[in-house]
Amino acid sequence: MERLQSVHHVIVILSGKGGVGKSTVAVQLALALRAQGRKVGLLDVDLCGPSIPHMFKLDGQSVHQCPEGWLPVYVDKEQKLGVMSIGFLLENNDDAIIWRGPKKTAMIKQFLSDVHWQNTEYLIIDTPPGTSDEHITVMENLRAFNPDGAILVTTPQAVAVGDVRRELTFCRKTGIPVIGIIENMSGYQVPSLFRCIPIDLQLSQGLEIGKEVSSAPVMDAIQEVAKRLIMLDKDLP
Repeated sequence: MERLQSVHHVIVILSGKGGVGKSTVAVQLALALRAQGRKVGLLDVDLCGPSIPHMFKLDGQSVHQCPEGWLPVYVDKEQKLGVMSIGFLLENNDDAIIWRGPKKTAMIKQFLSDVHWQNTEYLIIDTPPGTSDEHITVMENLRAFNPDGAILVTTPQAVAVGDVRRELTFCRKTGIPVIGIIENMSGYQVPSLFRCIPIDLQLSQGLEIGKEVSSAPVMDAIQEVAKRLIMLDKDLP
């Protein structure tokens, strides 16, 4: 786990259910932090649905070993944004991961302990939906490194309220601070939420084909989240 000691900030992205745009938020937040001049890592621990490589058009890329551990796959030549995902370890993109809890736990522990992030400033961890073995493993192994906290992603539907409550309970029981709640696919700005992100068809279609999209309404919202995360760092004693 000593490799995580070179990471300055760790942010976990959570959602109570699938389909709320959690991975989209993780990807766009990583891009926004990079645009702010930060060195960023994005760790995809959604073992059964690794979508991050496709969103960055990194399908078919492989992970390389160095004396310090696994090297992330970098999105850019400047190596300012690195990605690690089980998607890079599969022979085919359509291969299904049919693992029981202990094997998933071992894989996540290996991701957390063996990846050489090379003085990354912000490590964003994209988790599966819900609260399961994967989430418990992440929280237990991050506790010693005092992660900054979790960002919860939800949607405006009333049924999502219960999911947010469960995620808040999970964070409280595992001892991870909640940085804020992002309402994705939103039609209104709610002051009590960390940020509301509007529906954007261009962004959705772009991510489907691995294309980076700079849609103004969405990127304005995500850039604001990135700036607030950086300001949180400045507010620390």
